[in-house]
Amino acid sequence: MFIRIVKMTFKKDKTEEFRAIFNASKNKIRNQPGCQHLELLRDVNSPNIFMTYSYWTDSKDLENYRKSELFGQVWKATKALFDDKPQAWSVNREWISN
Repeated sequence: MFIRIVKMTFKKDKTEEFRAIFNASKNKIRNQPGCQHLELLRDVNSPNIFMTYSYWTDSKDLENYRKSELFGQVWKATKALFDDKPQAWSVNREWISN
């Protein structure tokens, strides 16, 4: 499994617009080949900071989504609302036994 975390800082007056974009597209993203999970997180201290947290079967599935028409539409609308450059991390889950 491949995990992608994207941190986005929005203009304070644009958070509801972003939430509308996310809600309108979340099921389409979740139905992309290889997407196993997608959720939206919001910072408790800075409510204009959101993070998407998604699981993908592998990095190729994420790259295919990032090359899709859907991603192009969602990202174009989303990035117009940013107040700061987004940050992204690609990680694997580590299991540590006792």
